[in-house]
Amino acid sequence: MTLIETIKKNASTARWVGVFMIIAGLLAVAAPLAAGLSVSLVTGFLLLVTGVAQVFLAFRGGTMGETISLVLLGVLSVLAGGYMLSQPAAALGVLTLFLAGFFVAEGVVEIIAAFRARPAAGWSWFLFGGVVSLLLGIMVWRQFPLSGVWAIGTLVGVRLLMSGVSLVAVGSTVKNIATEAREESGV
Repeated sequence: MTLIETIKKNASTARWVGVFMIIAGLLAVAAPLAAGLSVSLVTGFLLLVTGVAQVFLAFRGGTMGETISLVLLGVLSVLAGGYMLSQPAAALGVLTLFLAGFFVAEGVVEIIAAFRARPAAGWSWFLFGGVVSLLLGIMVWRQFPLSGVWAIGTLVGVRLLMSGVSLVAVGSTVKNIATEAREESGV
């Protein structure tokens, strides 16, 4: 079953989930530091849990020579997760710098891809997206450490908001189409 088929089957639920995501997105945009710290804490917790699981798996495995890399990766995940949980604000700064670097790299790759696709229709949209991504990365980088306070939370909030709007729109459209079909068939 595709995503659209799932939404069609559960149009009403999709709309309510969308409304919840819109509210969560608005809250994240309104309080970006709290949202960013939440992302930092959740990421730290996930790293910690996966690190413990990797170490556990390694000790259940074969000889130490075969599992040393899994133990090292597990310990690294535990240390990174523990650090993020104990220092969420500092971890948020690191995530912000990573995000800035990601946007710069993504922008450069999109700009190159746009020029490679240049005679094709729509190449300018790739170029536009790449320039926006590059500028966003530079803006986040130049405003660091201040951007650590707003960048992650705001971007997560905007993403939640847009996903919520999409779910509400698709769910409402599907529900309206289903209602019209029922009325036309006289059921």
